[in-house]
Amino acid sequence: MRRVQLSRRGSRVGVLFLIPMFLLGSALIRMGMSAGPAVSAEPDENLADPSSAEVTAEQGALDHNGARSLLTLLQERERNLDIRERQIEDREKALQIADSAIKSKLAALVNAEENLRATVALVDGASENDLTKLTTVYEKMKPRDAAALFEEMVPEFAAGFLVRMRPESAAGILSGLSPDSAYAVSVILAGRNANAPSD
Repeated sequence: MRRVQLSRRGSRVGVLFLIPMFLLGSALIRMGMSAGPAVSAEPDENLADPSSAEVTAEQGALDHNGARSLLTLLQERERNLDIRERQIEDREKALQIADSAIKSKLAALVNAEENLRATVALVDGASENDLTKLTTVYEKMKPRDAAALFEEMVPEFAAGFLVRMRPESAAGILSGLSPDSAYAVSVILAGRNANAPSD
């Protein structure tokens, strides 16, 4: 009976010993399973393929060179845009200067035209006054003396004076002219308004 008790005790101790061993084994297996992916996620630098490291370095260099060339391209484009902007500003300033000069010259031309009109009006007025005075002088002369002067004039010029005179004075001068001169002046006087519009 003692032997049965001892063997039961020994089997209990063995079972009790096995349970913690199983638990410990299970814990080690779990730890191994969770540590595996973590270890495999970080590659060992000593075990890494040297050619893949070179490829990564080349890709980094290419990326760096690409970024540098892109930056250079963008800087050059910015410089070109700055140059174009300055050219446009220069053109705008030139156009403003030209516009100002044109306005100034236009104002000067308008002023000169007004001055010219005033001068022409003054000259026309003076000429008209002179012609009126001279016509009055011819009218006050004796018709025979005035006819001697008109005989020496070009027929167009003589006709210009005669048309301005009072009809009785013009008739006295015209009757004192030679028949050829009187005819030439009469033709000019008659045709003076022939080409004028009738409406």
